[in-house]
Amino acid sequence: MNKHAIEHRPKSSYCYAYDEETIHIRLRAAKNDVKSVTLIYGDKYQWEDCKEIEMEASYFDHLFQYFAVAIKPVNNRLAYYFKIEGIDEILFYTEGGLVKNIDNKYLIFLQFQYPYLNKADIHITPDWVRDTVFYSIFPERFYNGNSLINPDPLTPWGQKPTYMDFYGGDLEGIIKKIEHLQTLGVNAIYLTPIFHSPTNHKYDTIDYFKVDPHFGDLDTLKRLVTECHQRNIKVVLDAVFNHSGYLFLPFQDVIEKGSKSKYYDWFHIKKWPIEHEPPSYDTFAFVASMPKLNTQNPEVREYLLKVGRYWIEEADIDGWRLDVSDEIDHEFWRHFRSTVRTVKPDIFIIGEVWHDPSPWLKGDQFDAVMNYTFLRNCIGYFANEELSDLQFKEYTNEMLMKNTQQGNEVSFNLLDSHDTPRFLTRCRGDIKKLLLAATFQLTFIGAPSIYYGTEIGMEGGADPDCRRTMEWNTNNWNIEIFNYYKNLLAVRRKYKALRRGNFKWENYEGILAYSRAIPGEKVIVMINNHNSIKTINFSNEDFRGFKDIYTEKPEVIDKLELKPYSSRIFIKLEKHN
Repeated sequence: MNKHAIEHRPKSSYCYAYDEETIHIRLRAAKNDVKSVTLIYGDKYQWEDCKEIEMEASYFDHLFQYFAVAIKPVNNRLAYYFKIEGIDEILFYTEGGLVKNIDNKYLIFLQFQYPYLNKADIHITPDWVRDTVFYSIFPERFYNGNSLINPDPLTPWGQKPTYMDFYGGDLEGIIKKIEHLQTLGVNAIYLTPIFHSPTNHKYDTIDYFKVDPHFGDLDTLKRLVTECHQRNIKVVLDAVFNHSGYLFLPFQDVIEKGSKSKYYDWFHIKKWPIEHEPPSYDTFAFVASMPKLNTQNPEVREYLLKVGRYWIEEADIDGWRLDVSDEIDHEFWRHFRSTVRTVKPDIFIIGEVWHDPSPWLKGDQFDAVMNYTFLRNCIGYFANEELSDLQFKEYTNEMLMKNTQQGNEVSFNLLDSHDTPRFLTRCRGDIKKLLLAATFQLTFIGAPSIYYGTEIGMEGGADPDCRRTMEWNTNNWNIEIFNYYKNLLAVRRKYKALRRGNFKWENYEGILAYSRAIPGEKVIVMINNHNSIKTINFSNEDFRGFKDIYTEKPEVIDKLELKPYSSRIFIKLEKHN
């Protein structure tokens, strides 16, 4: 047995409270090295009543196998250790390490402990997100709904963008195109920043309490939120708290007065007078127009927390996406979560974290992050075909095991964004590859996010090309892509298993296959990401009772042929009491 591979840590993604009754336990071992893992568990004060349960070999990556089990501790306390059966030996795994035998007189010192299941420690995520498909909008490029507030000069709509172009997209434009969102079938929108700023992207804020005049005003935002809510569409805004804009009045005061400014400690000033090349103050990246805020300063913290409260109270928004969130101290985010949750208990908090998100997803900071790991895996598998079916499974499993179950259930899964090339461009215009990736995204565990225009076949390279204006001439739409998204979103809404079902890989050779299941409902997704026909042979038991999810016609088949770069989705309904 590879003893170095054995891993478990209480109060981590290996042991956490899923809800008020349930604790999830995971153990890692070397892949293909362990026959079985048994959990021995009980109440530390009544250990004589301890029980045993065999753990399920749930997920695997390129090195490790993960075993998992859900436990409902009777008294909210859990003491436990593991019995691991390898190829040629049996070992016990305790807090003291791996041993051949348990010495009961030392057991109280050796047991792993989840001391008490406190409700306050549970990572509670907004329940509504599990049923949600987001639509991400870069407001300046979506639709010009009010020409009276156009910026000057105005670039013609449809012209390829540069970093400095303004096209006149605004909040009124989003209101006028809500019907498109309804037709597509999304039920939440995420808007990149809308607050007063001199740029088209608005990530350099001048006034955190004012809607940018080129986008509208507070009344326009309120009307947008109301119109969305009337159609059961949630609204998430973008908060830029890592840095302000250069024209932010407190920073201008520092430029004028230096250390005599009452705002001097609002920023990370290295020397004064202020210099710009290079900046004599900390910034976002090395961008002189984006001075970094000192969120450890109590005045800055209170100012930004007031911003977080204000837009919930005034406009009734449903969530915050937090820009460059990994460069801000964790203590600030703990204050932020408690502040906004006091105003709206089911507010959705999404962090921009491009790498391992686990430090932010412990229940005291974010609900989810923009899942760029998901995007990376899809680029490697669907767009570039650099990953095999097995490797894609392994990378996906590794991603899932870094997070808790409730974190995975609300993960913000994206294929493209305002910061990345469009996925169809990554696929070199190959529509079939985009549709396969969309199939996976919209049937995988988590909350999918569609970047505006992806649903009609828009392309674009790196920023600023990924921020082209939305195409509203339907003659220029790729109707095949649009209808595919619309139809898949419809079946996602219809079948709860696609939104809330457990995720499990299915073993059909030569393809990628997985299931989503709840009691009474099971969906199987089959994806052929290869340039050849794949034939899947079934036994009668394997496929009895399944029907095509779109036609809802029963299929009695003993084999299935999947065309190159195609997918099939099947549903099976059973009576459930």
